[in-house]
Amino acid sequence: MLEMIYPARCMGCEAYTDTPNGLCPDCWLQTRFISGAACKQCGSPLPGEGEDLLCDSCITFPPAWRHGAAAVVYADGGRKMVLALKHGDRLDLAPALARWMLTPAKHLLKRADIIAPVPLHRWRLLRRKFNQSAELARHMARASGQYCLPDLLTRYLKTPSQDGLNRVERMDNQRGAFRMTARHITAIKGKSVLLVDDVMTTGATLSACAETLYGAGASNVDVIVLARVERGG
Repeated sequence: MLEMIYPARCMGCEAYTDTPNGLCPDCWLQTRFISGAACKQCGSPLPGEGEDLLCDSCITFPPAWRHGAAAVVYADGGRKMVLALKHGDRLDLAPALARWMLTPAKHLLKRADIIAPVPLHRWRLLRRKFNQSAELARHMARASGQYCLPDLLTRYLKTPSQDGLNRVERMDNQRGAFRMTARHITAIKGKSVLLVDDVMTTGATLSACAETLYGAGASNVDVIVLARVERGG
């Protein structure tokens, strides 16, 4: 009865779909899922085949974490989904988008003791009303049965937006921005952490988080993001 009254609609537009939380054919074609060869550290799609691949960027500028993956390319339909969740108050998308992340994160979840999101500064959180990365982490943990600590890290510094900054400027912008939440310091020692974020561009924010976790005694840090800005090589 509910399906007759409220038929399923596409997550990306208002078109009707066969199943809830799905994409219509047009939005599906516009969304590039990362399912083939990809860099084992940042998840950027790569040509060819293989599982132990590194992109030129990660070879030249190794990130602070160990392994990483991404669900979609940050362009067209993928970008639309991220912006709808992040700035469009579309919290209803979070469970489905988190499920998109489970497949590329499968091997990372096997060794994760804790799932934790990249935090927002308290003033930005107040303005935005929710942390989209925390919502993704929460739904990933619920679907996979993993343990989630949404406040494992605290963004101590209110850094300017990363938009328009190059790699070096992004790294400088995030330096010293994160701290361990005091009550979780003992819980992190010797544990493997899976960091969750919505978008990865250069990886500066995730590297700053990973360095903080390693400094607190984490044994391993991996990352999973919803969308990856595609880079050459």
